[in-house]
Amino acid sequence: MNLTTDHWHYLHQAPESTGIIKQRLEDFQVTEILGYEPCGEGEHVYLWVRKVELNTAFVAEALAKFAGVPLRSVTFAGRKDKYAVTEQWFSVHIPGKTMPDWSKFVLDGATILNFKRHNKKLRTGVLRGNRFVITVRELKATADLEANLTQVQEKGVPNYFGEQRFGNKNSNLYLANLMLGGETIRNRNKRSMAISALRSWLFNEVVSQRIASQLFIKVLEGDAMQLAGSNSFFIQTADATDTASRMSEGDVSITAPLWGGGNLATKADAAEFEMQAVAPFQLITQGLVDLKLKQERRSLHLQPQNMQWQIEDDALVLSFELPSGCFATSVLREIIKQPDGGADEAIT
Repeated sequence: MNLTTDHWHYLHQAPESTGIIKQRLEDFQVTEILGYEPCGEGEHVYLWVRKVELNTAFVAEALAKFAGVPLRSVTFAGRKDKYAVTEQWFSVHIPGKTMPDWSKFVLDGATILNFKRHNKKLRTGVLRGNRFVITVRELKATADLEANLTQVQEKGVPNYFGEQRFGNKNSNLYLANLMLGGETIRNRNKRSMAISALRSWLFNEVVSQRIASQLFIKVLEGDAMQLAGSNSFFIQTADATDTASRMSEGDVSITAPLWGGGNLATKADAAEFEMQAVAPFQLITQGLVDLKLKQERRSLHLQPQNMQWQIEDDALVLSFELPSGCFATSVLREIIKQPDGGADEAIT
């Protein structure tokens, strides 16, 4: 199957403005928002780390080696972009051991800024979100730039999985295609990325089709509506008057499927739409079922918070916050034409 990523619809319109992101490492800055404070006691040490041009897993390996603990004893809430300046938390489980002298930890590109004990390990996905500060340079054709920024600030963007998920030149989708064709991917990490890319591609496809059908903000009977800040959802009845009001207030959002085994959560018109949307991709849907994944849901709408920007000469400095698991490149996509993601791992 030819799984392309350049055909998905824009929520507003394809931007005309162009620019370069990640011309310099400091042009893409990410700061984790944990959502709680380490309590100061316990068997786990939380480390606040700034890293530059390093991937998260590599830093975790270095911390484990320095602390003299197995790699499984070092955890993090989410992976951060390698080609950026990022600050994030790691936790190290060191029960009954003397606290290492973290000031002696040496790794080019990584600095431990702070540390504090906590009574629970840091788990994947527990983040409240991430704050981004992104500089876009060499701006051109900027007549629509302010309008695009305002539209995104007021109406949000599709919650697409970003280009990082699909790999450089869609390499992860290429592996997924091989896997669907019966080839065994023996490298565990590559296999995991291929499966994730495949599932994410199908999600994006359904979201794009809702936009094309003018159903992005129109609630269908049977839609699975997600409660803000939660994974919980309810099924929409025929009367969507109250739900439409709650959507405008950001209290609930329409979801699309992360495909897997079991029945769709949606009912009635919404279920019919989703089944029609994925009908051409039975090889993918059956493949995800065979891989023992389960049906899950994800909001199809993404609303950046605390969004601000400044335009000077030929540069745009843009800042905003996103929930965990969402992609800054999906925000940029609605603002700047074909931004170069340049990332090798998803920001979560």
